[in-house]
Amino acid sequence: MRLLLLEDDVILGAGLRDYLRIEGHLVDWFTLLVDARTVASEPYDALLVDWQLPDGSGVEWVRQLRDKGVTTPILVLTARDLLSDRIKGLDSGADDYLVKPFEPEELAARIRAVRRRVGAQGVPRRRIGDVEIDSSARAVWRAGVAVDLTAREWGLLDALVTRSGRVVSKSDLDALLTGFEGEASSNSLEVHVFNLRRKLGRDIVQTVRGLGYRIPS
Repeated sequence: MRLLLLEDDVILGAGLRDYLRIEGHLVDWFTLLVDARTVASEPYDALLVDWQLPDGSGVEWVRQLRDKGVTTPILVLTARDLLSDRIKGLDSGADDYLVKPFEPEELAARIRAVRRRVGAQGVPRRRIGDVEIDSSARAVWRAGVAVDLTAREWGLLDALVTRSGRVVSKSDLDALLTGFEGEASSNSLEVHVFNLRRKLGRDIVQTVRGLGYRIPS
C-alpha cells in the first residue's frame, strides 16, 4: 500500500516509516501539514495523521479532507487519550484512532483492518485465474502453491489489486517502487512487471499501451 505518514516526532516518524517499509508498504513521511497538503491529491491507500503538528491540527485537516469528498482511509495517531478526544477525532472523519505510545505492529494491523472495511471492495482475498491473493496476509498462491514475492513485487501487485480493473499510471507505480529504500534490487518498473508475470503468469498484469498497467477486475 502507498501510505502518507504525517508525524512531527522525528524518532517516532523514522521508526514507523522504516517498519512499514519492511512490511512492504511505500511510505511518504512528512513532519509539517504544509508539506502533506501539497501531495494529498496523490493516490494514497491510507493517511496516518498526527493530531498535534507544529503548523496546525491534523484532525482539522482530516475534517477538511472529508468536506472535500476525500474518501481515503485515515488513521489518527495521537497522545490525546480522553474519551472526548477520541470522539472528536473519529467525528472529524477518521476511520480509526490510535493512542501513543503504541507498537508499530499494532499500527500495521489497524491499517490492514481499515483496508478490510473500506478497501478493495471489502474483499481482502481474491482469485484471478489460478492465482489467489490474500491482501491482508500479504500472501500469494498459484495453483495452490505459495509464491514468494520481494517487497517491491508485492507492493506493485498490491497497488494493482487495490485498483483492479483500473489503469494505474507508470508514474504512480514508479513512485511506489522508488519508495522501497534499503532493498538492493532494480527500481525498473518493467523488470518487476516481468518478474510478476514470470511467477504468476503472463495474464496477471495487463499492459495498457501509453497509459500504464492493470489487473483484471
